[in-house]
Amino acid sequence: MPHGAPEVGVGPWPGEWPTGPEYDPDLLAGGDRRNVVDRYRYWTVEAIVADLDTRRHGFHVAIENWQHDFNIGTIVRTANAFLAAEVHIVGNRRWNRRGAMVTDRYQHVRHHPTVADLAAYLGDHPDGPVALHGIDNLPGSRHLETATVPRRVCFLFGQEGPGLSEGAREACDGTFSIAQFGSTRSINASAAAAIAMHAWVRQYADLGGDTAWRG
Repeated sequence: MPHGAPEVGVGPWPGEWPTGPEYDPDLLAGGDRRNVVDRYRYWTVEAIVADLDTRRHGFHVAIENWQHDFNIGTIVRTANAFLAAEVHIVGNRRWNRRGAMVTDRYQHVRHHPTVADLAAYLGDHPDGPVALHGIDNLPGSRHLETATVPRRVCFLFGQEGPGLSEGAREACDGTFSIAQFGSTRSINASAAAAIAMHAWVRQYADLGGDTAWRG
């Protein structure tokens, strides 16, 4: 961030330690330099995940992983920022975590061997069926900007370059494109994912009170 303190996080807890079960003694003693909002300073990872689980949004994010796409980590980080219900990796189990900046510790990440497996999981989800919407600038795709996004939806993204695989297109309930006006044929997959997630946030997220972080 271009503003704020030059050093990330906080040092050791000054004075008498708090006694709540959410606090991590090691962090209280040594300081908390993690990339977390102030609300979660000194909390254990388990306590943070438990608190996030009480507020998670109704959208999911999925990405095909056939070529170890470096965008996956960035998508996981953005999914954490927008509080996605789950992130789904389709294809190869291993993925490049560098771009996630450790946010995968706070986000539920599931692996599915194929898109068909993902679709089956979403269709029989414990909380109710989840629509599968592919995001790609394909012929016949509807404009994401004018679409009403379902409250329970999974946005599926293909690999950087080739986009959604043929199997993914067949499994989707519909495909949606992001409007572009320049000369490039496509935008970065992680940028597209952020736009799609924010489309859901604009329709459904509670922006009142202190539930939305601003720094």
